[in-house]
Amino acid sequence: MSDLNKNKILEVKNLCTSFFTDEGEVKAVDGVNFFIEKGKTVGIVGESGSGKSITSLSILRLIQEPAGKIVNGEIVFKGENLLEKSKKEMRSIRGNNISMIFQEPMTSLNPTMTCGEQIAESIRIHQKLGRKEAKEKAIEMLKLVGIPSPEKRVKQYPFELSGGMRQRVMIAIALACNPELLIADEPTTALDVTIQAQILDLIRNLQKELGTSLMIITHDLGVVAEMCETVAVMYCGKIVEYADVKTILTNPKHPYTIGLLNSVPRHDQVYDGDLPVIKGSVPSPFNLPKGCRFVSRCPHAKDICHNQLPELKTMDDGNQVRCWIHTESWEKQEEEVASNS
Repeated sequence: MSDLNKNKILEVKNLCTSFFTDEGEVKAVDGVNFFIEKGKTVGIVGESGSGKSITSLSILRLIQEPAGKIVNGEIVFKGENLLEKSKKEMRSIRGNNISMIFQEPMTSLNPTMTCGEQIAESIRIHQKLGRKEAKEKAIEMLKLVGIPSPEKRVKQYPFELSGGMRQRVMIAIALACNPELLIADEPTTALDVTIQAQILDLIRNLQKELGTSLMIITHDLGVVAEMCETVAVMYCGKIVEYADVKTILTNPKHPYTIGLLNSVPRHDQVYDGDLPVIKGSVPSPFNLPKGCRFVSRCPHAKDICHNQLPELKTMDDGNQVRCWIHTESWEKQEEEVASNS
């Protein structure tokens, strides 16, 4: 086994997750490949409906059957394919080896249980501790995530806490069993800017302290810049660009990634009129384009883009992009257009 493979804690290979409705099959995740190294952070970026959250739920085997189903691929965690695990084995892995911070703490936390009980529940299940020891560990976890007066907070219910405090409780639950991989799904979406910064600092510091690998799902490129080493940009269920964070932010190659970056206001620029936007809207999952899925919104689209779906091509620098512009086929079409004009 190569050193690179030894360092991979998670590898997703050709993952396909579909939902089956009366109108037809929705390919929510369609042939996705990426990996996460031990102690590193990978960001999954894209608009709502791009397949980010479904990818994370697929990794944890939380897709609700029979409407949803993982139809193809492998999810290799520490050398073992999670898709071959039984439901009992997956229950042991979830919360213990792989944990998730869900998007909305108010809907993810149980309103009828105290915060301490919810943290202790995971500890009792996975670490086989008694009630007293689990409660003590719950207080330790609240202290670890920066909640003041943890002995008091452990007895409080979610509705008694602020949004930022609830998010910290979610992080405490996720980290209670020292997972090797933490998945954070839009961990700062509903929080104000100051609390967002505090939560991101907390996650980053805990990651360094505990050596946890991190997969962070977000539509916020500011979060990506601050937290990630590698970024996968998703659109309509497919990865369209996969590169190190510096390349994504300073030299993006896919028109969609470029559009996302241009639509973010910058403090060092003066804007005359509206901010740039990506024109159009995401196509219906029941009626995806024959060719590139971004074709209806792309300012550079040519015939080949309408008729053929590009592969995820590895560039000379090792980064990957799914776009005809960066292929010989695009150059040939440019030459043909020039010769016919």
